[in-house]
Amino acid sequence: MKIRTGFGYDVHQLQEGLPFWLGGIQVPHTHGALGHSDADVLIHVICDALLGAANLRDIGFHFPDTDPQYKGIDSKRLLAEVVRLLRERGYSISNIDSTVCLEAPKVNPHIPHMQQVLAEVMGIETNDISIKATTTEKLGFVGRREGVAAYASVLIVQP
Repeated sequence: MKIRTGFGYDVHQLQEGLPFWLGGIQVPHTHGALGHSDADVLIHVICDALLGAANLRDIGFHFPDTDPQYKGIDSKRLLAEVVRLLRERGYSISNIDSTVCLEAPKVNPHIPHMQQVLAEVMGIETNDISIKATTTEKLGFVGRREGVAAYASVLIVQP
């Protein structure tokens, strides 16, 4: 059995009046993430971690922000394609551990729904997806509420 790990990191600027997509759901907030797609930072780091674990480069390689077909795209579609690429190469997802860094809104009440949505997209159990949230204690761009950051590590296996 081949076991591989992957790591992902992403940031997005927050802007007033945009919808805030996180973990495949729209979270009520006055500010949303700015990006070429729906700017779902949590899905983006999961995609990057999965692609990295399988040595398939990164999300920007597969879904470039210069390609108009990805403008405003639902990041769940990108994640589904990443999972397809992994399965095509014989990999399955063992688990995902992620952290979202954000001062506001509070993420914890939304975590079970995010886990459910992400599990459905990836065809895995909700128990295999850990989502944690933290602040930066008002330090840096996250602390000033200028942006959101996220990290993810994954374990994939190939029999």
